[in-house]
Amino acid sequence: MTDMRRSLYMAAGLVCVGLGAIGAALPIMPTVPFLLLAAFCFARGNPEWERRLLHHPRWGPSLRHWRDHRAIGRKAKVSAILAMGAGVLFTGFTLGFPWVLISIAVLAICGSWIWTRPE
Repeated sequence: MTDMRRSLYMAAGLVCVGLGAIGAALPIMPTVPFLLLAAFCFARGNPEWERRLLHHPRWGPSLRHWRDHRAIGRKAKVSAILAMGAGVLFTGFTLGFPWVLISIAVLAICGSWIWTRPE
């Protein structure tokens, strides 16, 4: 792989880690999907950073569980769906109709996909 491609993967991984960090603070934005993308990018750009991400005390177990089994734990499923539900309420109260329909669609599509993953 060329140095340019490695650099692009590293940059994308860093952006994804940043978005994941924002998601850790905001209930309406996901964390783990961005960290999964970061691990994917780091695996191609800098395997040591992937290893560090996969062994992180807070996020590592969820990332490894997905990588090894393509599974999401029940607690993570419930948390994700509740956070999306909070996003629907927030959007409904702040932006109202028709914008709340976007949040409802995200909850319906993403929430059902998350809920149907193995545990």
